Amino acid sequence: MNYSQTLEYLFGQLAMFSRTGAEAYKPGLGATFALSDAFGAPHKAFPAIHVGGTNGKGSVSHTLAAVLRSAGYKVGLYTSPHLVDFRERIRVNGEPISEDAVVDFVERFRAMPLAEELTPSFFEFTTVMAFEHFAREHVDVAIVEVGLGGRLDSTNILENKLLTVVTNISLDHTALLGSTEPEIAFEKAGIFAPGVPVVIGNAGSPEVRAVFVAEAERVGVALTVFASEMLPYARYRSTPDGILYEATPFGDVLGELTGDCQPENAATVLASLVALVYDFPRIDDDAVRRGFSDVCALTGLRGRWMHLPAPEGIEVVCDTGHNVGAWRILGPRLSAIAAERPLTMILGFVNDKDVSSIMATMPRSKVRYIFVEPSIPRARSAMSTAVAARDTGLPVPMVMPGPDSVKEAYRHALSSALPNEFIFIGGSTFVVADLLS
Repeated sequence: MNYSQTLEYLFGQLAMFSRTGAEAYKPGLGATFALSDAFGAPHKAFPAIHVGGTNGKGSVSHTLAAVLRSAGYKVGLYTSPHLVDFRERIRVNGEPISEDAVVDFVERFRAMPLAEELTPSFFEFTTVMAFEHFAREHVDVAIVEVGLGGRLDSTNILENKLLTVVTNISLDHTALLGSTEPEIAFEKAGIFAPGVPVVIGNAGSPEVRAVFVAEAERVGVALTVFASEMLPYARYRSTPDGILYEATPFGDVLGELTGDCQPENAATVLASLVALVYDFPRIDDDAVRRGFSDVCALTGLRGRWMHLPAPEGIEVVCDTGHNVGAWRILGPRLSAIAAERPLTMILGFVNDKDVSSIMATMPRSKVRYIFVEPSIPRARSAMSTAVAARDTGLPVPMVMPGPDSVKEAYRHALSSALPNEFIFIGGSTFVVADLLS
């Protein structure tokens, strides 16, 4: 098999949640344990930082990885989904796993007798591939992002956790995780481990906080820190180069990531780093400053309020925020932009999102909407998105259907842009993936 044929196997033969949705979700850890054991139990081979939550997991995971790498440690990073290349999911010190390593892992699995009886999902398979890669590379630590939920997520087979992090809680994947925030919090808290510290970014409500406190006591964690309650910086302010966090435990720190969600994510990261200094004594002020200021170059992070090259006078930003929690931050920011300059929003969604609630956060005036379809099987049609927009009271949109609609809409937006226009592309990770591919 070559790399292209291997990807066909991964995407075509294994159930993949990002493409098919809930039918690919396999709750329970039995298959992942069996697969890992077949490859020598790599889930036991390295210390890990386990990062869950509804929003911000990617930013927090990448920033932690950037700081630890800057401190001189060899760092594995496992995140999902990828934007352009499958190998983005599995990195060591910012370098994606090689094509040869992906091919080799798949070929070894297919040669096993186990392959005839075990039918792992795409995510179960990819998780063990990542863990084996980290074990082979002898990483000092792996930052592992939860795929979905926590308690029954494949990544929860990790045996040597140094820290667990839950960024925040909002309604997402309610058909699988529960219809209320406390129910979802219970699933996310399933990554807690005995004797292991926990950092909660923002509990959000007393009911959710109570779930975390109860689960931490039941499991017997070493320490529970709520970052939003012991804010690890005195203040923050926007600068031309990023967000400056003043008077952190590591001095003033300039963050490269500039979305409105980033101050909360930064608090989560800083609180986590304080908890990690004992295990990683080379974490110092310089490492923290470099990790925050160069996170994209150090880890390959893309798609977080990401500016793209554009004609003079035009500003283009894409963002992977794709649920109600993310849009509670994105919506007001875009409304503020619409009040000051022409705004075009190119949006597409997948069919398991609460699109009406997301649209309730969006600008109502001085904005042009173009609805598109991400190129995956569970894409929501552009026309059904337009119907939801009408029912929610958004301005009449332009509708562009089809698998190439994202790039077509982007070309149209650029060609028809007004002076000083702002163009936003998002609504789904897969819309951003289509744009960048």
